Amino acid sequence: MITILAHENGKTHHVDQLNPAWLQPGSSVKFWVDLSGPGAEEGQLLVSYFHFHELAIEDALGEILQPKIEPYDGYLYLVLHGIDFKASEHKFATHEVDFFLNERYLVTVHDGFSRSIARYLDICPKNDFILGEGIDALLHRIVDSMVDNYAPEVEQLEDRIDAIEQRVFDRPASEDIKTILRLKQDVASLRRVVTPQRDVIGRLARREFGFVTEAISYRFRDVYDHLVRLSEESNLFHDRLTGLLDAQLSFTSNRLNEVMKVLTILSTVFMPMTVLTGVWGMNIHLPSFPGGETTQFLWVCGLMALVSGGLLAYFKWRRWW
Repeated sequence: MITILAHENGKTHHVDQLNPAWLQPGSSVKFWVDLSGPGAEEGQLLVSYFHFHELAIEDALGEILQPKIEPYDGYLYLVLHGIDFKASEHKFATHEVDFFLNERYLVTVHDGFSRSIARYLDICPKNDFILGEGIDALLHRIVDSMVDNYAPEVEQLEDRIDAIEQRVFDRPASEDIKTILRLKQDVASLRRVVTPQRDVIGRLARREFGFVTEAISYRFRDVYDHLVRLSEESNLFHDRLTGLLDAQLSFTSNRLNEVMKVLTILSTVFMPMTVLTGVWGMNIHLPSFPGGETTQFLWVCGLMALVSGGLLAYFKWRRWW
């Protein structure tokens, strides 16, 4: 779907189609073109009207796993990622948004619904100042909204880490390892996106490209600070989960050692019993053993109890049990 907003004569309004005169050197029109779920028609628009580089178009219509920024002749191409708010509770996911930035136009390409873009597509016709302030200012507003949307998702991720951390130390269970590994995958997804995105915004904040004015670069510095904080939190999450995984494996190993210790003690205790019953349980007469069959049975049971008790006392004295 193609949505076009144009700002001319101090007013912002929706238009049905692009005017080739808007790209002429003397044009004062500023416009925003949003391509949602791009197909063949949207791809042809990028080629025939804007004449973007074929590699940039290929990236925009495809999927880029990591954010990046590339300057081209007459425009700037950015790939950023927003939070996928439709992701399930146990899955941290992002969606890609591509930007083509020029002094007079902004082209956004994304597959599906984007909260930040939808918000400003609704606000811009009601507030002429947003597009009138400049295309770079519009880019900042969208990117700032995308980064702000990370906060609640990261807080939920932290709550899940706190919950599994409490469970591991209070009531460790074997299934906790799967939960920790899933959380590590979520944190890895966060780190894979936030770190390069921080670098992209940092380049905009340093005014490495002429499409961003000095006033807007100061605003991008604030976005950069948010991404630095997110990057630090993702590293902290990774370290916490690594420690939790080590702790869970240690608990499992210790529990296995306790089981093996009990089984070993039981085997050691029953071993002399087996020897005694093997000797006096044979179907022969031992005249040296006092008493008859009943007395013999009681003597053997008493001897087994004495040997087993002695072994248990010895284990307790050596603190093996």
